Amino acid sequence: MKNYRFNIILLVVVIILIGCGSSSSKEGNGMPKTFVEQNGHLSVKGNYLVNEKGDKIVLKGVSYGWHNWWPRFYNASTVEVFTNNWKCNVVRAAMGVEPNGAYVDNPTLGIDCVTKVVDAAIANGIYVIIDWHSHGIRTEEAKEFFAKMATKYKGVPNVIYELFNEPVEDSWADVKAYSIEIIKTIRAIDSNNVILIGTPHWDQDIHLAADDPITEYNNLMYTLHFYAATHHQYLRDRGDYALGKGLPLFVSECAGMEASGDGPINHQEWDEWLKWMNKHSISWAAWSIADKEETCSMMYATASSKGPWESKELKEWGQIIRKELSGE
Repeated sequence: MKNYRFNIILLVVVIILIGCGSSSSKEGNGMPKTFVEQNGHLSVKGNYLVNEKGDKIVLKGVSYGWHNWWPRFYNASTVEVFTNNWKCNVVRAAMGVEPNGAYVDNPTLGIDCVTKVVDAAIANGIYVIIDWHSHGIRTEEAKEFFAKMATKYKGVPNVIYELFNEPVEDSWADVKAYSIEIIKTIRAIDSNNVILIGTPHWDQDIHLAADDPITEYNNLMYTLHFYAATHHQYLRDRGDYALGKGLPLFVSECAGMEASGDGPINHQEWDEWLKWMNKHSISWAAWSIADKEETCSMMYATASSKGPWESKELKEWGQIIRKELSGE
């Protein structure tokens, strides 16, 4: 009887161990799944960003500043900090296009900075926006750049393409025509990944896109940018109008101060924007990871290039965003 009981106990232990081993294999040898492993390829369903299972998903994170002025933050270490310490599930690589030293002058630097951030986001299991950070139409240069990016990252679920940071002088008709050309270029290589479309007047005239959207392709979203001390209820009303017309929105850049990037933070309006985005399940990335002498740059000049950062290295805006994202 004793031997019988011993054999039964031994059998139960073996079954438990086998079960644990099987579970560990599914989770990567006991490691929890990353955010991207949990959600897979994203797509657009109605007004919403959804995961591979068709469930709504909201991405929240930070946008790097212009790569040509703040390349020091474009490295794998910062992405790891934003993933693990700040709890970002998306980062935005803002590759400057026109200024001196930006992509047009030095494409090698631009591609190097972007790929460092994208590769690190993939390694850390979060989503990443490849942002053509331009204020004017440069169709041929953009087609060449996005063809390279789509070829390099074809089929990688982490990647989101942003075609035009903030159109300033261009009409919606011109922005739409440009966007269709770039979408064609990407879709010839990468048929599925989400693409973000810029809208006129610094991404605020979303009502124009809502009245005349791009219909030839799917998995498209349109970018709305706001700075809470400048853009109040009227811009949220435009957002409501666009959503009512079935236009899916993504806030790929936002902050709490004036549109200049400077001035005091309007905490009340920032909270109103957070409520509005949460109500509509809208994803967002806060501007910016930089150390410029302005309110919206989250870092002081004394901040480490690689992080993690102590509170004394972060400006007020950086501390607000870290707390909002991390849930402190």
